[in-house]
Amino acid sequence: MTTTDLPQSLLPTLPGRHYTDPGIFAREQERIFETEWFCAVRSADLAAPGDFETVQIGRESVLLARGRDQRLRAFLNVCRHRGARLCTEETGSVKRAFQCMYHAWTYGLDGKLIAAPNLTGMPDVDRTEYGLTALALREWLGYAWVCLAEEPPSFEDTVMADVSARLGGPGEIEAYGIEGLELGRRIEYDVRANWKQIIENFMECYHCATIHPELTEVLPEFADGYAAQYYVGHGAEFGEQIAGFTVDGSAGVDRLPGVGAHQDRRYYAITVRPQVFVNLVPDHVILHRMFPLAPDRTLVRCDWLYLPEVVGSGVDLSRSVELFHRVNQQDFEACERCQLAMGSRGYARGGVLVPSEHHIGLFHDWVRGRLGEQP
Repeated sequence: MTTTDLPQSLLPTLPGRHYTDPGIFAREQERIFETEWFCAVRSADLAAPGDFETVQIGRESVLLARGRDQRLRAFLNVCRHRGARLCTEETGSVKRAFQCMYHAWTYGLDGKLIAAPNLTGMPDVDRTEYGLTALALREWLGYAWVCLAEEPPSFEDTVMADVSARLGGPGEIEAYGIEGLELGRRIEYDVRANWKQIIENFMECYHCATIHPELTEVLPEFADGYAAQYYVGHGAEFGEQIAGFTVDGSAGVDRLPGVGAHQDRRYYAITVRPQVFVNLVPDHVILHRMFPLAPDRTLVRCDWLYLPEVVGSGVDLSRSVELFHRVNQQDFEACERCQLAMGSRGYARGGVLVPSEHHIGLFHDWVRGRLGEQP
């Protein structure tokens, strides 16, 4: 059977090789993650001058650091002398500079070359020209987004447009004041599945009644199989007897002051291509960052964000965190089970999407377009 033979109710998915082929994954790294805006770090994690974090973006290790002028900057994590990895630690803090362990080339927090053995004897070496390779960086929603491309795409036409297309406008997410929230909990998940499996799962709720009993108790309409992302501007409403977005439906914590009456007692989910999920509820925000590491392995960092006074009070957040932690565990187990079959001859030509999943087909077209394939 070919895709043209499918019933009108069904759409074809990507073939199985798109989830297992190292060559396809390498093209995705090059043409998607190294060309699009990538949500790298939470800005507040690098609060003081000298604080740094290294992250993997596509095939590159990227170094982000807070300068003495309080600016966040991003650089390729490569010494300009002989190419040694400059920082091998994931996080840390330096006083004034980064020094390569190989030949002691030393770079300021602004990336400028400030010292090297015998450098004074090489007056023709421009210290800015031979500084670290700087990358485009944009801060939004309290996170630093980095783009490796020499000519980055418009941030407004990509990242912000994805949010506006889902919610109907940027003001809808700005009401939550995410940049002013504090980290209440962070959980890291090492998922043995392709990054696209995780995005596809997050975009649909056809599976919700099957594997998410706690979530469908809080959001009863999810049991019908239509995800919040299926309808532009729609937020799934809490059940009548549900007091808050918690694992047992009990009351949550202080409501975010900017949340409007039309957003109260509702849950919104947004996918920001290629690797961010934002979940909005009245009293907190949950943000996922994906770091694709291999065709069958994706690191997911999930942040639970609350009002500063809530975090500072020491109030118990466990019931609030536990709801989506369980959802994550349930989702990632399902993704890993799918990944096991992606190399099967039974999935060589892919599977199908039912009507409540048809919007995933647009994501597949986007991926194919970035890879230079025919949608």
